[in-house]
Amino acid sequence: MNYEEVLDFMFKSLPMYQRIGQAAYKANLDNTLALDKHFNYPHKTFKTIHIAGTNGKGSVSHSLASILQEAGYKTGLYTSPHLVDYRERIRVNGQMISKQYVTDFINNNIGIINKIKPSFFEMSVALAFDYFRFYNVDVAVVEVGLGGRLDSTNIISPELSIITNIGYDHTQFLGDSLEKISGEKAGIIKPKTPVVIGETQNETKPIFMQTANRQNSDIYFADSEIFVQLLNNDNTIGYYSVTKKGTNKEIKFDLFGLYQEKNLTTVIKSVEVLKTIEFNINEISFLEGLINVKKNTGLRGRWEILTQQPLTICDTGHNQEGLSFVIKQLLAQQFKKLHMVIGFVNDKNITKILSLFPTNAQYYFTQASVPRAMPAIELQKEALNYNLYGDYYEDVFTAFKSAKDNSDENDVIFVGGSTFIVGDLISST
Repeated sequence: MNYEEVLDFMFKSLPMYQRIGQAAYKANLDNTLALDKHFNYPHKTFKTIHIAGTNGKGSVSHSLASILQEAGYKTGLYTSPHLVDYRERIRVNGQMISKQYVTDFINNNIGIINKIKPSFFEMSVALAFDYFRFYNVDVAVVEVGLGGRLDSTNIISPELSIITNIGYDHTQFLGDSLEKISGEKAGIIKPKTPVVIGETQNETKPIFMQTANRQNSDIYFADSEIFVQLLNNDNTIGYYSVTKKGTNKEIKFDLFGLYQEKNLTTVIKSVEVLKTIEFNINEISFLEGLINVKKNTGLRGRWEILTQQPLTICDTGHNQEGLSFVIKQLLAQQFKKLHMVIGFVNDKNITKILSLFPTNAQYYFTQASVPRAMPAIELQKEALNYNLYGDYYEDVFTAFKSAKDNSDENDVIFVGGSTFIVGDLISST
C-alpha cells in the first residue's frame, strides 16, 4: 500500500472514534498492551509527560513541548485529533512524522494488525511510541485521547502527570457526574509521580487528593498558587499578568483565548515541577517557548485569527465549558454584525451548549465531513428553540462562503462548535 492507501486502510478498517463515535471505543487496554509487547515496549526508552483533562490539554501539551524544545530537548509530541493531516498527531521537535514512516509501519506490521484488530487510536499510539523510539527522543509529551484510566496512552510511566480540569464531556464513557469523570481522569496518576491539577474544583479535589495519597504522589493545584489574567492582545501575541507568591510580572504567550488563562496557569506550575525533577529549563527557554508555541509545534485552531477585515476567528472549543469562554471573548469584540458558522457532532448533548450562543447573530448551520456530524438541518431546527436563526448548509466551505458574502469589513465571523468544523474550514481555505 502507498501512503494514501495506508491512510484509507486506517480510516476505514480500524474503528475510529473521531469518525464513528461510541462504536470505536475500547473499554480496556488489552489491544494496547498486546501491541506494546509486540513492538518490545518502545515507551520505556524515553521519558514522558502525560496530560489529561476535559479542556485545555491540547494547548498545554503543545506549550510544554515548545518550552522543552527551546530548552534543548529532542521532544516528541503525541496529540489528537488532527485537523487536516493525520501526521499532525505525531511530531518530533515540531516536525510531523513522515509519510514514508507511516506507510512502512502499517505495511510491515499488517500481520499483527489483522490479528489483534486494534482501533485507529490504539494503532496510532503504537505508531507514535515506535517513532519516538526510532528518533531517540529525550522526552515525549503525550496527550490523553479520551478519559485517562482506560486510554491507550495510559501504559506509560511518566515523569509528571497533568490534569487540566474536569467538565461534562464524553459522559457516555466517563460517567454522568464530575466525581465519576474525575475518577477516570485520575487514572493517569502513577506511583511516586508528581501530578499537577490545573483547576481546583470542589467536586473533584477530594478524588485527586485521595488518588495521589494512595499512590504516594506529590500533588499540586496550580490555580491555588498562580493567578493569570489576559491583559490584551495584538492578534499575534497575548499579554498576560502572572501573580504568584506576592510577585507580579507580564508574560507574552502566542495563544490568547480567554481560556488560555487557565492553561497558562497549568503550564507555569508544570514547568516549576519539572525543574524540581531535574529538567533543565531556564527562564529564557521558558519565555521563548511560550512566544513560539505555534511556530515550534504547528498548533492551530485555538482562537485563530484567519483574516482582519472582516475579523474572522476559528476555535476548536466544543463543549459547554470551552465554548462559554470562547463566546464570552467573542462578544467582547467590536463588530457591526456577528456571523456564526457552527456545527456539532451527533453524540453531543447540545441543549446546554446552544443556550450559550447569542441571539443577536446571523447563523450558518453546517456539518463536518465525518459520519459523526450532526446533520445541519437538525441543528437548525434545534437552534430555533433558543432563538438562533439562520440557513443550513451541507458543508463547511459553503457555509463559510455565505458568511463572507454577507459580511462587511466591520463584521466578525466565527467558525466553530466542533474540532471537525475547524478542520474542514482549514482544509478548504
